[in-house]
Amino acid sequence: MKKYLVLFAITGLVAAACGGSEEKKEEKAAEPAAAAPVADLSSNPDYTKGLELVGKSDCLTCHKVNDKLIGPSYKDVANKYEATEENISMLAGKIIKGGKGVWGEVPMTPHPQISEEDAKAMVKYVLLLK
Repeated sequence: MKKYLVLFAITGLVAAACGGSEEKKEEKAAEPAAAAPVADLSSNPDYTKGLELVGKSDCLTCHKVNDKLIGPSYKDVANKYEATEENISMLAGKIIKGGKGVWGEVPMTPHPQISEEDAKAMVKYVLLLK
């Protein structure tokens, strides 16, 4: 009998914690439908190489894919810049030399140890996240 009472109490707590107004449930259900389908980038060599390089660096200390942290999200960067050779070179230069002022007053730390080729690969990865 105690087992059933405990189970019933836990079920009630879970229902209370997960429950909410119908409006919230409708918002959550509508969110995935509003998002555009994401292409599978895992076979794209620019994506895989850039992802690997970003993972090995300290980039994720200040940047996240979807959310602003200290610096802008990668998706915000991808939405701001076209994937042109000029932009790729300019952004790679910012990775290497650092920067300040475009996304706020917090400066981006320079990364002189990253080669221009690797920085460009990282930028290509970021710009694919549009």
